[in-house]
Amino acid sequence: MVRVPNVTRADLAQAARNPLAFIAERWTPTQRTVQRAAFLSLAMTVVIVVTGGAVRLTGSGLGCPTWPKCTEDSLTATSEMGFHGVVEFGNRMLTYVLCAAVGWAIIAARAQKPMRRSLTRLGWTQFWLVMGNAVLGGIVVLVGLNPYTVAAHFLLSSALIAVAAVMWQRSREGDGEPRPLVGKAVAQLVWFLVAASALLIAVGTVVTGAGPHAGDSSDVPRMNLAPVGLDWEGVTKLHAVLAWIVVTLAFALWFVLKAVDAPRGPLARTRDLFLILLAQGAIGYVQYFTDLPEILVGLHMFGSCLVWIAVLRVLLSLRERPHPTAELPAQADDSQLSAV
Repeated sequence: MVRVPNVTRADLAQAARNPLAFIAERWTPTQRTVQRAAFLSLAMTVVIVVTGGAVRLTGSGLGCPTWPKCTEDSLTATSEMGFHGVVEFGNRMLTYVLCAAVGWAIIAARAQKPMRRSLTRLGWTQFWLVMGNAVLGGIVVLVGLNPYTVAAHFLLSSALIAVAAVMWQRSREGDGEPRPLVGKAVAQLVWFLVAASALLIAVGTVVTGAGPHAGDSSDVPRMNLAPVGLDWEGVTKLHAVLAWIVVTLAFALWFVLKAVDAPRGPLARTRDLFLILLAQGAIGYVQYFTDLPEILVGLHMFGSCLVWIAVLRVLLSLRERPHPTAELPAQADDSQLSAV
């Protein structure tokens, strides 16, 4: 049996003032634990994006008609609200699970020895993005699922995925100075790929906002594309063109990396991205030609998260950050050694 140390009043006061420092003094996680915590926060971010899509696709967007309560008189869903109330309220509860996952990542990063401030900052950035997106989600409900606010909600979730993916990658490497693994021309091509992918996701929110899945059984207004000379068919085709541009850039990057004999990391990440893009494109075309069945739209949302993560992994694979090596003490001269 391990004896539990006594907790004094001074300890309790310290824990109240700075709980993270209190935990860090008494617990040192392994690097694997930190990596798992960072991955868990990333995975939960994807889960809540997909379940948020399920809320819309099941017509449960106003299952809880107000916010922060579920109804004017109840904090939780009631039996009278039926299936839609359960789905919407369940998605709201997942926000607390996501907060717990992000909190665990922050605690693990803070308690690691030596402390890595870069990881802790990434964890806190995730926390504030979650809080901001929760408030934005409440605004989405209060304005009756306005499609522009729904699009902003998804884009902020994409930003959260980006920060979580960076934290996961940083938890698997050191804090040494980054060393590029490819030349500047290749890095510029990757940045073009990242920009095109971000634009693809943004246009995808417009396709959703102008499309038939409004998120509620009532008549929710859709995005009006007439001022820019487009309709839903037009913006969908634009989305497809951007998707082909991203696929082409990914293939070109793989070809260039092979030509310059790049390290295995960037090649493997680019290959993974290319395969995910092909699967995502297949789902997109099938859903388009089958009148947007809900299950395929949900899979396409999940695929967009995977595409974004894969693009970011390609970007992060272009450099390595080794663990800094401790400096060895200077060797004593012979006279000092003989005097010992």
